[in-house]
Amino acid sequence: MPVPPGIFRVEAMANFLRTIEFLCLSLWLGSDVFLSFVVAPGAFRVLASRDQAGAVVGFALWWMHMIGVICGVVFLVTRFLRTRSFSTLVAPATLCVVLMIVLTVTSQHAVSPRMAELRGQMGSIEATEARNPLLVEFQKLHRRSVMLESGVLLAGIAAMFWLVREGG
Repeated sequence: MPVPPGIFRVEAMANFLRTIEFLCLSLWLGSDVFLSFVVAPGAFRVLASRDQAGAVVGFALWWMHMIGVICGVVFLVTRFLRTRSFSTLVAPATLCVVLMIVLTVTSQHAVSPRMAELRGQMGSIEATEARNPLLVEFQKLHRRSVMLESGVLLAGIAAMFWLVREGG
């Protein structure tokens, strides 16, 4: 029995959309790993001051957050277009991506602005006394930021696991 030609187009479109899902998740995870393990340590090792390094990392982090949220939204839209089912929105891979978006938006809009404000008030993190309350709060927020980014990375790895496990 011959296969109707339309089935090949539907299968090709599903494969294309699934590729977009993997691409979005890969770009986001890759940028997170690159910033965390290459850009940040490199900036603090190569640049003349911790203040300059922090400015570079902050700039890169802003862009990584924007790219991540865009990738997350494209992932969700693509996933819905591919499956045409609202049940896919509660699948483990989808929930992990939603968590990634929430953690990223929290970092970008709740933690990063306060860190920038504190950095401005101190003038120089490097020149600020270790027991200064502004620096203590900054360090607390920095730890929170690292925890949020770690959560994004772990959720992304889990999302990739679930996406691969789903198969075609």
